[in-house]
Amino acid sequence: MESAIKDQRKRAVLAGIHFVASSQLPTYWGTFVVHGIVDTLGKEHLMLTMGDVGNGEPVLVRIHSECLTGDALFSLRCDCGFQLRTAMERIGDARRGVVLYLRQEGRGIGLHNKIRAYGLQDDGADTVDANLRLGFAADARDYVICKPMLEHIGVHRLLLMTNNPAKLVAMHDLGFEKVERVAVPAMRNPHNEAYLDAKERRMGHVFAGSAGDRVE
Repeated sequence: MESAIKDQRKRAVLAGIHFVASSQLPTYWGTFVVHGIVDTLGKEHLMLTMGDVGNGEPVLVRIHSECLTGDALFSLRCDCGFQLRTAMERIGDARRGVVLYLRQEGRGIGLHNKIRAYGLQDDGADTVDANLRLGFAADARDYVICKPMLEHIGVHRLLLMTNNPAKLVAMHDLGFEKVERVAVPAMRNPHNEAYLDAKERRMGHVFAGSAGDRVE
């Protein structure tokens, strides 16, 4: 475990990023600044910021992996789009916060493989077994790029909007000064009940409880 943590920190140091450009981004929840970022593999990511996020105070942060079907096509098979909109609304209400939009579709397996996984789920597999049957990990995402992205804007203390404890642990292992979980309500419907149940049962996601879980 210790060697894995050291390896993750090493990769974080080596995770070079290039900031391309920034601009104003008016939304329903207020005007963000959108930052274009490219990683060492040439993959394009986005960071949205609002307010003075680099003043040393804990900041609302959403680390959101791309979900084209949920974010843009309004799919009811997952809760991704709802979580993104909830995070942006909370930041808008607070007038301060950050969204990291990472290009890690389908928990890291890519868009077309996610559609293949959906087909397996249509035949009865849950979201974890579908990924495994396709030869992927249950969750193939990597969060090391979050370190240089957040450090670039002076964020070191996170109020992390997530139901996934693995993100909490990842940020702590990357050396952030403080990581506190802020729960995000799940948008349950008849189409995603089994999906959310599998994430809770097999991946440790937490969909209820207080917002005060801490890893320090």
